[in-house]
Amino acid sequence: MTKQITILGSTGSIGVQTLDVARMHHIRVWALTANRRIDLLEQQAREFQPELVAVLDKECAKRLRIALSDTTIQVLDGEEGILAAARYEKADTVVNAIVGVAGLKPTLEAIHAGKNIALANKETLVAAGKIVKAAVREAGVQLYPVDSEHSAIFQCLQGCPDNALKKLILTASGGAFFGKKRKDLMNVTVKEALQHPNWSMGSKITVDSATMMNKGLEVIEASWLFDVSDEQIDVLIHRESIIHSMIELKDHAVMAQLGVPDMRIPIQYALTYPQRLSSPVKELDLSVIATLTFSRPDTETFECLPICRQALRKGGLFPAVANAANEAAVQLFLEEKISFLEIPEIVGNTVARWNGHRDILYPEEILAADQEVRSAISR
Repeated sequence: MTKQITILGSTGSIGVQTLDVARMHHIRVWALTANRRIDLLEQQAREFQPELVAVLDKECAKRLRIALSDTTIQVLDGEEGILAAARYEKADTVVNAIVGVAGLKPTLEAIHAGKNIALANKETLVAAGKIVKAAVREAGVQLYPVDSEHSAIFQCLQGCPDNALKKLILTASGGAFFGKKRKDLMNVTVKEALQHPNWSMGSKITVDSATMMNKGLEVIEASWLFDVSDEQIDVLIHRESIIHSMIELKDHAVMAQLGVPDMRIPIQYALTYPQRLSSPVKELDLSVIATLTFSRPDTETFECLPICRQALRKGGLFPAVANAANEAAVQLFLEEKISFLEIPEIVGNTVARWNGHRDILYPEEILAADQEVRSAISR
């Protein structure tokens, strides 16, 4: 492989798995970033020998600078350090694995610097899809999805003739509380919400899976990635997480991408497209799986999914507002300050009351709305 990459958020789940792929295929890593986990970041830096690492927390960056003082690795700090990593000249591809809307500025910085983007940060497209897609077109770079569902659709579309697509079918595991009703969710704990049946993910995205907000965000992301309307995006619960998503063509043929639930498959495809290389992931044995099941999502119990569809249809800043409300509410839930059922309540009320509907022209508008929503919820 001749791929030259930067990984934003290298100490998170996606970042660690990206390094697994880089290790296997001898992909050159030029820059790494993290928020605070400097022990792991130091280990990664010593193994992969990037020229630059950046830490958002300045005190943590100080400690890492001392720890790496026996190397030639440059250590930067703060937001500007993250942005410097995003535009680092020797990388041709930036893997954005930052969680939340904090990934927006680095994504745009990398695009403006002419980097291809392997995007695991769905909030970037949720909040600023119009701006990001315009920047990609203007810069002439490529945007490759890393989310397993969007990667699956991207892969299926390789066999779809022009103008043959009817709809996308996103699959969802159903999260930790599949089959539960509202009365069953009144007193669930953080620990229970973090028990995902199939995937190993960070705490925020695991809670989003439990509320079905993650699927709602993916509907918005898919709309921007593949230029389709809300009406062209279906969602099915598929507990086994073997079919990662599907497309239906106009002749009603359905194409699906299958594989074991391991993020290294979509990560590797984003980095090696259009090549298909050997993988660290085990083979799928359908005789062991035996049964694949499907059902419609319970949108009365899991209200975040329809709320996201509503935000997508309203357009403008509404998707960014829904995302900001969710990020703030999930953080309060993880801190045990609100109940599980208050998450969709907060998101729904925020979207219903927001009066800032207008076209988005600048990223600053999105970040200002994001901060306004967060401040109102945290009070």
